[in-house]
Amino acid sequence: FYTDTKKIEQLVRNTGSDGFTDWSPDSKSILFNSDVDNTTSNFYVNSRYFRINTDGSGLKELATGFDENLSGLTWTSNGIYCTAYQKTVRYLFILDPGNGKVKPVLTTPARISGFTISKNGNIIAFNGSEDESLPEIYLTDLSKNLPHKVSGFTRQIENWNYAKSEVISWKSKDGTVIEGVLFKPYDYDPSRKYPLLVNIHGGPTGISVPSPVPAYVYPILQWLDKGALVLMPNYRGSAGYGEEFRKLNVENLGVGDAWDIMSGIEYLDSRGMIDTNRMGSMGWSQGGYISAFLTTNTNSFKAISVGAGISNWMTYYVNTDIHPFTRQYLKATPWENEEIYRKTSPMTNIKNATTPTLIQHGEFDTRVPVPNAYELYQGLLDVGVEAKLVIYKGFGHGITKPKERLAAMWHNWQWFGKYIWDEEIDLPLE
Repeated sequence: FYTDTKKIEQLVRNTGSDGFTDWSPDSKSILFNSDVDNTTSNFYVNSRYFRINTDGSGLKELATGFDENLSGLTWTSNGIYCTAYQKTVRYLFILDPGNGKVKPVLTTPARISGFTISKNGNIIAFNGSEDESLPEIYLTDLSKNLPHKVSGFTRQIENWNYAKSEVISWKSKDGTVIEGVLFKPYDYDPSRKYPLLVNIHGGPTGISVPSPVPAYVYPILQWLDKGALVLMPNYRGSAGYGEEFRKLNVENLGVGDAWDIMSGIEYLDSRGMIDTNRMGSMGWSQGGYISAFLTTNTNSFKAISVGAGISNWMTYYVNTDIHPFTRQYLKATPWENEEIYRKTSPMTNIKNATTPTLIQHGEFDTRVPVPNAYELYQGLLDVGVEAKLVIYKGFGHGITKPKERLAAMWHNWQWFGKYIWDEEIDLPLE
């Protein structure tokens, strides 16, 4: 857009979408991301980044040799700063706008995000955390690259007996190496076998990382204090492991995810760590879908919680606000390939379900519309499986207010308390 003539000129002509990222310091070039001609797999392939001069010349693709998505790209006189996951850690990188190469700048603390850079380009402030710390604020002189912590939020929990976590890995059914975060009680005893709760992240291109206070609507710390292990698997399709890993659940949703989770359980069992008669699974969004898939495809769990999960891909496809997501992962519409929709839908094997299942869903969820919850709930009732449906009034895809989030946490505490610990727990609020 030219402010003097009020005219608009198109600089880039791609089939896919383009997105502005930043101006060069001299305002003569633009940094942008683009799907280029990709309209069939942009949900899971690496983002592509380009620079172009404001007159339309000098188009150059950057970061072509870097196998992960970059975040927070900020163009300075030193180069383009950004962050990216490398498995379960997230570093600060710099992208050279000339040669397009990416190199690390800061690799400590373990996870860096939300940074801003001073006007002179010398000082960076960022959010950073370690495995056993809360997110803290850091300042760094970029000429020295020595992070200086200026906040002290972790002092709030320094006297807590909070859980310890470690990143573990195992081989899935097809030989794929899967990582996950295993949380142990602070007084973990390797001679004991513990109940296991599996907490599955969403996305599917989300990621689970070590943290002293994992939560959302699941009382993880309280379960750990009660004497459970918690496994958060980074199943195929997760962020942090490169594009090919993110592609592994294409046309294999649910099925491959279940391989990854069940093989992780087998790995823990082989080490003598878990009581396989006291296991539960839970997750929200894609994690809720995978939990629903486990509900109808295995009888290994004593209880399952499905949060905002897909129960039937056909139901989801015709109701969701992101129709391309389903077409890209399943490579067809329901009318083109009904079988792939059956293969990956929890409802297909509803007659095999036996696991007591809690279903949690937002009333106004447009991403995974509430008919998915009704369908799973009614199906479970029809085949004689104990199920409970909780609809959170006024909420969409996430439970965003403290009171209702606490209620959702209490519902999970009650559900797993009943089936894992044989306890009847009264709810203090609904």
